[in-house]
Amino acid sequence: MKRTLRRLWRSKSAVIGGVIVLAVVLSAVLAPLVTPDDPEAMEMTDRLEGPSWRHPMGTDQFGRDLFTRVVYGARISLSVALVAVALSVVIGVGLGLLSGYYGGTLDLLVQRVVDIFLAFPVLLLAIALVAALGSSPRNVVLALGLVGWTNYARVVRVDVLALKGREFVQSARVVGASDLRLILRHILPNVVSPVLVLATLGIGYAIVAEAGLSFLGLGVQPPAPSWGWTVAFGTRFLRDAPHLSIFPGLAIMVSVVGFNLLGDGLRDLLDPRSRQR
Repeated sequence: MKRTLRRLWRSKSAVIGGVIVLAVVLSAVLAPLVTPDDPEAMEMTDRLEGPSWRHPMGTDQFGRDLFTRVVYGARISLSVALVAVALSVVIGVGLGLLSGYYGGTLDLLVQRVVDIFLAFPVLLLAIALVAALGSSPRNVVLALGLVGWTNYARVVRVDVLALKGREFVQSARVVGASDLRLILRHILPNVVSPVLVLATLGIGYAIVAEAGLSFLGLGVQPPAPSWGWTVAFGTRFLRDAPHLSIFPGLAIMVSVVGFNLLGDGLRDLLDPRSRQR
């Protein structure tokens, strides 16, 4: 454990990404402590003000404090991204385990379904699903979760194909271990590392996807402080109040960069070839 922590600390990507992710998560969890303002409180006399000591990021067209809305928007983006990625992991890992372990017709069927999903852009499929289901945070989570499982299934399947012929799996089968026990006890723990890396990177993509859906009017609806919707509405005031789009856009960028750096650091840490180097 100590050696792992030392390697993690020596990874600049993991450290920088971890600090950014921790800051974003803490600001979302402790939003009432970070800013005392109400994200939906309107003050029309202060509308479209630029950054100041009273309003560090300025105000929007309704006089609402933009910093407060960006901080509370982190709650929406992170919650949607985390739940969507968790759903993708459950679906992808489950299908990948079954596909790789049993092979045959089941493997062929799962891989053809994966090919069908990969034939379309993920965001396009998410837009189609949300348009069919309706605009709401729950439907955004379902859409992103249902279209984002393919990478997990492919990676897990490849690892299972390599693991099920290993000596420790064959030994457990010889002594009478059931298929369920072999999958859950001996194979699943050995595919956690790549899944963890993929999930970390997937959270960043889910944040962008949620913001994109909200930007198009298919995600979280106003007056909820969504980053994507705030950027979209701010485009109407780019000349007079560019801060309306700049600051939530920066929040999206910083969050995604943080998760990507953390994912890269974890990949280098958990990759056996990197450990050997």
